[in-house]
Amino acid sequence: MLFNNQFSSSVIIMYLIVCCVCDSNSIDVNTSSGSVRGQTLHVLNRSIHQFLNIPYAEPPLGPLRFAPPVPLKAPKQVMSDSLAMSEDCLVLNIWTPNVDNRSKSEGKVGLKPVMFFIYGGGFIFGSIFKDLYNGSVLATNDVVVVSANYRVGPLGFLYGGDETAPGNAGLYDQLLALKWVRENIRLFGGDRDQITIFGYSSGSWSVSAHILSPLSKGLFKRAIIQSGSVMYNRDRPALSAVEALNTAKQLARRLNCSEFGNKCTWLDCLRAIKDPNLFIVWTNVSRLVWQHPVFGTHFLPFVPKKAFNTRSFNLGIEVMAGVTKDEGNALSYFRIPEMNLKLTEQLFRKAVNNFNDEYHNIDVDKVCDHYLKGIDKTNSSQLKGALSALYGDLEYTCPTYHFTKSLATNGQKVVYFYRFNFQTQLTARQRNCADGHVCHAADSNLMFGQPLRYPSLYSKTEYDFSIEVMKMWTNFAKNGKAHEVWPQFWDKSVIRVKDLNPNDMSLILDNPYESTCDG
Repeated sequence: MLFNNQFSSSVIIMYLIVCCVCDSNSIDVNTSSGSVRGQTLHVLNRSIHQFLNIPYAEPPLGPLRFAPPVPLKAPKQVMSDSLAMSEDCLVLNIWTPNVDNRSKSEGKVGLKPVMFFIYGGGFIFGSIFKDLYNGSVLATNDVVVVSANYRVGPLGFLYGGDETAPGNAGLYDQLLALKWVRENIRLFGGDRDQITIFGYSSGSWSVSAHILSPLSKGLFKRAIIQSGSVMYNRDRPALSAVEALNTAKQLARRLNCSEFGNKCTWLDCLRAIKDPNLFIVWTNVSRLVWQHPVFGTHFLPFVPKKAFNTRSFNLGIEVMAGVTKDEGNALSYFRIPEMNLKLTEQLFRKAVNNFNDEYHNIDVDKVCDHYLKGIDKTNSSQLKGALSALYGDLEYTCPTYHFTKSLATNGQKVVYFYRFNFQTQLTARQRNCADGHVCHAADSNLMFGQPLRYPSLYSKTEYDFSIEVMKMWTNFAKNGKAHEVWPQFWDKSVIRVKDLNPNDMSLILDNPYESTCDG
């Protein structure tokens, strides 16, 4: 095998260009968090009710730093949609076409499927208040859209080796938010038994983690895995508990929290630090450094391979998964220092060898031979193209493919896979994606209907394809079938992949990843 700042700096209040908001159109809903006040928006000739900044947990401050979140102890006062920017971030947003305040004893007539979105950002940054994640247009497709903030960076993933810092706090945040949705979503017109979790990049890592975690059992019915899974290496995780503890103690030393007596531990010292910005460790002089979930823990007791072999994962989930055509094209420049140099074959091999620090057990010679085949090894541009393709396969394409294949061959009965083969011109410019390529997260703005919110920025083809993408995503959330012409991933022992491109929506590929991911 070839491959076995707590918030974004730009937080934007999400009032739509394509909608009309009237202050008199407020609406209150009584939830377990208290009475929450939303606004009725007029979106694409539909009424969509928007509720922002709903707390679902106690603030994770002081002694609760690094710990799993604690449910709210008492309902809060009536809240507006003002934004909070601090470590106290555990809130969620809801967009719904139908607020339903009926009692729990009544039937499900009129309840809508729920789509629970988990944002990406390498587990080092991200926020539900990013303009891209406005779910109002998606909600016009007769679904309830929910997004939840979770802790990132060391605040969300530091592992301290005890029950006060068990690692994966950010995943525990998502878990508690899902439980809140199960308890309250009926009040917003949502069906608690029709929840689809979906996300791209590290949001997709999160989706795969919830499929594996015994703690998430029964909380959702469907899952959409978009460009990423926690299955980087078949034999070991990116981060074991021992490695995670060593990393945490290195951070403690950097913050002068390593030497204390019996009454004050290094974890106590870290919890006493008042400025959460001191925990930002996601950059160094040359590259982005992701956080990774910790395996061998209560949340993720087994590595994926063992979980699948023993069927110790959440069977019965309907899954749609996929990747973009060229996952690594632009992002590789932020992750691989050598991509910003005049690349030589020697530097190429050095970069591949450095991948071992994060992803482990890479056969450097075999991988280099595969990606350098047919390449002019004296041409820096060609070498960069090969290295970005390798990076995309290593971090996104093959982990997604292997995770999906493991699901399909170990009892998961409904599994689909796509290759996203289109991106908007605006996305290409914003992400500096090379001509003819479809880069990481190219599906995100189409999935959230950005061309419908800002039509002057997009072409008619992009506008129409966004409608089609939203229809496929919401069709899957409604009935587990995104498109009529889409065979299952494991189709009579043949792997089938649907190509998503507005120019030909009938194209089905016969395993385009075999030579790279299985080779």
